[in-house]
Amino acid sequence: MGGCFFNEHGGILSSSTYDRVWHEARTLGLPSHLSATPLVARPYDLRHSALSTWLNAGVDPTEVAERAGNSVEVLLARCAKCLYGRQAIGNQRIEELLHQYE
Repeated sequence: MGGCFFNEHGGILSSSTYDRVWHEARTLGLPSHLSATPLVARPYDLRHSALSTWLNAGVDPTEVAERAGNSVEVLLARCAKCLYGRQAIGNQRIEELLHQYE
């Protein structure tokens, strides 16, 4: 995040400033019952959420990893939990493919 925002003198913001503003924004942006949870506790969580969303949308993991600047191994190690509950979709895709060979 170091290059996204600058202080009033054009310098890089300190991590403590990011942290303070992030927590204030969470409090303002989330309902009170969610602001007490670990949901988007850190700015990095937004990145993880985007990558998980792309994987759940069916974007090829190689493409997601390339966009994220990670290897596929790192991506799946960090985001594989987001694929929970997708077994039925996977089974349907396999079944559709196998029917093409009949």
